Amino acid sequence: MTTIWAEKIYTGGGFVASVGGVLEVEAPATGEVIAKVGLANPADLEAAVAAAQAAQREWAALPYTQRAAVMARASAILQENPERLTEWLVPESGSGAGKAAFEAGLVASEFAEGAALASQPYGQLLRSMKPRTSIGRYIPVGVVGVISPFNFPAILSARSVVPALALGNAVILKPDPRTPIAGGLILAEILAESGLPDGLLHVLPGGADVGAALVAHPAVPCISFTGSTAAGRKIGEAAAPLLKKVHLELGGNNALLVLPDADVDAAASAGAWGSFLHQGQICMTTGRHLVHRSLVEEYTAKLAASAERITVGDPTNPENALGPIIDAAQLAKVDGIVQESVAAGAKLEAGGTYDGLFYRPTVLSNVPHDAPAFAQEIFGPVAPITVYDTVDEAIDIINSSEYGLSVSVLTGNPYRAFELADRIQSGAVHINDQTVDDEAVAPFGGTKASGSGGHFGSSVNLDTFCDLQWVTMQADIERYPF
Repeated sequence: MTTIWAEKIYTGGGFVASVGGVLEVEAPATGEVIAKVGLANPADLEAAVAAAQAAQREWAALPYTQRAAVMARASAILQENPERLTEWLVPESGSGAGKAAFEAGLVASEFAEGAALASQPYGQLLRSMKPRTSIGRYIPVGVVGVISPFNFPAILSARSVVPALALGNAVILKPDPRTPIAGGLILAEILAESGLPDGLLHVLPGGADVGAALVAHPAVPCISFTGSTAAGRKIGEAAAPLLKKVHLELGGNNALLVLPDADVDAAASAGAWGSFLHQGQICMTTGRHLVHRSLVEEYTAKLAASAERITVGDPTNPENALGPIIDAAQLAKVDGIVQESVAAGAKLEAGGTYDGLFYRPTVLSNVPHDAPAFAQEIFGPVAPITVYDTVDEAIDIINSSEYGLSVSVLTGNPYRAFELADRIQSGAVHINDQTVDDEAVAPFGGTKASGSGGHFGSSVNLDTFCDLQWVTMQADIERYPF
């Protein structure tokens, strides 16, 4: 494993010691300290913002081909050697080998799409009542602040960092202090090798003080945050008086709707993946299984059997499909929700036990609508099942949640499900697939308590990481009656 960033942050175009000291990185599966990196503080942030401002102007003025070339090289580097990322994703974030490989592929795709984004049309020719040229064009905001989480640390950093850079911005990235390597330092290393000029990317692993200073900094006009709804609300409150562009991609309590004509075997397989992938620690995790009464008994049995078969343990052993919950506080929350829901009337069909931070995939049936497992985002490997009788009832149940991130509809008639999508309040609807899905070429973002501000993905990144400027031009100076 590389140690170029040992006890370092990435700022000013290189790995340097931080003012704030050293941060120990622990593997959640073992509690072992697997690395030491720099611990940034607000003084590091001040220096980073000054460097970013100075570098961004020249970067934005370069031909788009040079920005595209950096992103294309980064994609090639990661495609040729995904282990550079996966070797840290597995121990640092508790990722299973399959999840880590999948995430590395997503990041490589994000770099490739960033190369394409740099050459996208950046405006449109507008009509005008006057004899002039009228243009609406996207220009980079300047410096983008990115705050990313621990669960999919690499892709949830990259999907903001990469398009922001590709469009001519500089970036200050504060990864979660539990995953500073996969969440930022490896990305910085790859981009530096790809030719990214000095001063454009700064990776500052740090605590809440660094995040708060980043949100409040007057020279950072755009904030991109991925994390919990509670934290997102605080960021929104802090940034609103400053009139910043703020993009919040927040939590979800995502529903998987199994219609009466669905293939139960396939539905249970999709439901298991949606609820248990990466220990359920995904904003798009399937948090509510809505199953028609005619299928619920069979579906529950098959889902419980799947949960019992899944191997759980140290993810450095590739035979283990699932790894640990990220820390003891999160495990206590997950188990508390399960136990309270059972006390409220839910039936434990599988799981509900743990060893250290390893929580067994858990299936709950007959879950009341007011039980914590049904009403709250769990962020653990728990599949709550509830029954419905009519499609109208199911749609009402789906829309009753404060969240609106991702919904799955499983059916033998996809066209009927497509018609139902008009009635579903969600940023994404997946017909005949589970709820966890993301692609660099697709717009991604939630509604209601699942997010606000711009979306991520493809050309919609122009709205997210740029300002729209109106420019008019005519041959002669306009004369007026004054």
